[in-house]
Amino acid sequence: MAEIKVNKPKSFVLRIDSATMERIERWAADEFRSVNGQILYLLDDALKKSGRKGK
Repeated sequence: MAEIKVNKPKSFVLRIDSATMERIERWAADEFRSVNGQILYLLDDALKKSGRKGK
């Protein structure tokens, strides 16, 4: 029987300057996302645009 693979979230520390963080917070609020959700969205979008997302 085939095993189903589940992608578990992986935590890491991100150091970011306060001005950039404020911009991301405002952007996230504008799109009704959490800051974490906004960063994940931006990373996912960048991976898609660069052709590195995979299937």
